[in-house]
Amino acid sequence: MSTAAIVVIGNEILSAKVADENGPWLSRELRGLGVDLRRIETVPDEVPIIVDSLRRALASAKWVFTSGGIGPTHDDVTIAAVAQCFGRKVVPDERILSALRAHLGDRLNPALRRLADVPEGSTVDWSPGSLFPVVSLENVAVLPGPPVLFKEGFARIRDRYRAAPIFSRALYFGVGEGTLAEHLDATVARFPSVSIGSYPRFDDADHRVKVTFDGRDQAEVRRAADFLRERVPAGALLRED
Repeated sequence: MSTAAIVVIGNEILSAKVADENGPWLSRELRGLGVDLRRIETVPDEVPIIVDSLRRALASAKWVFTSGGIGPTHDDVTIAAVAQCFGRKVVPDERILSALRAHLGDRLNPALRRLADVPEGSTVDWSPGSLFPVVSLENVAVLPGPPVLFKEGFARIRDRYRAAPIFSRALYFGVGEGTLAEHLDATVARFPSVSIGSYPRFDDADHRVKVTFDGRDQAEVRRAADFLRERVPAGALLRED
C-alpha cells in the first residue's frame, strides 16, 4: 500500500494569519493517485520541531511532503530541518546557483543565494520555465508554501506517486448512528480489508448519517456496502453513490 504524510510548516498557519490550502488540496490529489494519507501535521518555523515531525511522518508513511519554509528569509528553515533529519549537510546546488546568477546578476546577495541551498544528496527537479526547483531527499519532497507554487511543483512530480486506485462507495441514512451501530460493527468484522467510516449530521442536510466504504478491491468494497444495506431497517437507506 502506498502511504503519505504531510508536514505543513509555518507560524502564519498556526497563528491563523493564513489558512492552509495545501494540506487539503494535496490530500485530494494523493487520493486520486491511490495514495493513502496517514497524517497531516502543522508545525512552526523551528528546526527541532520540524525534524521531530519529519521523523514521525517517515515512521508512519512511505512518502512525506513538506509545505512552506523554503524562501530567503530568517524563518525559512525547512531545508536545514530536512538535512538535519537525514544527517546531511546543507550545500549549494550549482545548477540553481548558476540560474540565480544569470537571472539576478549583481542583485544576488547572500539572502538570495540561500535559494540554491539543498540537503546534500538531494534530487532537484527543475523544468525549463519553472519558477523554482522541487527538492527531494529520499522519500521527502520539499514544496513551497504559496498555493500556486505548491500546486505547480507537485504537478512536476505527481506521477512518481501513482499507485493502485482506491475504490469508494457511500450510503446515506435517515436514521441515527445508534440505530446503525450494531450493523456497522457486523460489517467491519466481516470486511476487515475495507475502511468503513460513519459521519453523522446535525444540521438540515437530507440525511442523518453518511457511511463510506474504501478499499483497493472494488468487488470487496461493493460487497461490504451491500452487506450493510441488507441489514439495516427497511426504509432507513435514503440513497447511495
